[in-house]
Amino acid sequence: MDFDGKTLYNTAGDDLSPTVTRDGEVVPNQCGELCELYQLILRERRHSWTTHLRLLKKLGSGGQGVVYLTERRGSDGFTLPVALKVFSPERYATPNHYDSDMSRMGRVAAKVARIQHENLLVVENFLDRDRIRMMVMEWVEGFDLRRLLTPKMFGAVKERFSERRWKHINEVLVTAGPEQPRFKAGVAVAIVRDCLEALAAMHRQGIVHGDVKPGNIMLKRSGHAKIIDIGSAFDTADPPQRRACTPSYAAPEVLEGIENTQRSDLASLGYVTLELLAGKPVFGGINDLAELIQAKRTLPERLGDFVPADVARNDLLMAFCRGLIAPDPNQRFPSAEAADLLDVGAAAFHRQLVKNDLASEYENDIRIWIDELLEIEAVSPGFITDLDTD
Repeated sequence: MDFDGKTLYNTAGDDLSPTVTRDGEVVPNQCGELCELYQLILRERRHSWTTHLRLLKKLGSGGQGVVYLTERRGSDGFTLPVALKVFSPERYATPNHYDSDMSRMGRVAAKVARIQHENLLVVENFLDRDRIRMMVMEWVEGFDLRRLLTPKMFGAVKERFSERRWKHINEVLVTAGPEQPRFKAGVAVAIVRDCLEALAAMHRQGIVHGDVKPGNIMLKRSGHAKIIDIGSAFDTADPPQRRACTPSYAAPEVLEGIENTQRSDLASLGYVTLELLAGKPVFGGINDLAELIQAKRTLPERLGDFVPADVARNDLLMAFCRGLIAPDPNQRFPSAEAADLLDVGAAAFHRQLVKNDLASEYENDIRIWIDELLEIEAVSPGFITDLDTD
């Protein structure tokens, strides 16, 4: 008996004969066949089904493949937007090389899927369709930093805000920089702290992200930052023979082929941090590999000239940046958690702002701004997302 007083189940052996009450009167339940099917599923303890994925819009592409906004359909009108990454075999010498790397990628995806962290992409499935691998991921409603840091986007949306609101955005959130928009220091560090939490969660499971860059960091409608795209991620216990990276954001030891570790992720995040603070790419215009490595190794010496004066004057913020980008991995913060919590970490800088009454409600400020941008995009589809980012 169900003690809510609404349903009675009379069973005799395996014969299920349910009855239900209606206004206090016991009447026959006509769902006997459905109840048998229900019990069958419970007894077998397994079930197979087909999921239909409809590719709606290409969200991005690169050397590893293409990402689509996808609609996953269930029964009874259920639909859910998800992202689908289709891994291309074009950069592999043989089908076996592709299969081997995808098998490794599937194992990494499974470990990431179990992390379940607010600031890290949620992986929902890894599929094989005629040997082409696909990864089903959550669809994140928001914009990646690559999009938000383009001058064209920043200028295009200015006319959509009132003069008062635009002034507030420039004073509190983001303003024009030398080459692209730059974030206010408190907001930039708030974004970076979310990323540090995501990296810490990955690193605790032995996973290196391997490609931290503005295009792989999204600001969500909730106001949080989220690290996305784990296509270059790897398990330190099962490293790939070939490792993909974005040279401008890769640590010097990665470009030199020496190692790629969890501290390499910190250097990449450090370069992103400087770009957010300075309003210009850290290594813009450098196309020669040797020159790029040298620029990364000498960056700490040039740091005071690279960042704005208000950033350079803050010893705590400069120490935090140096702890991320030190050319020698052993001179960087020992971990992502340490980068947030040590005396010269990100949390200490935020406490300094609070103490001096210079802090704001970063998460809420970001949430309102992203919400406004999404409303602009909803009214004029493609107004932001289709802008050329070159």
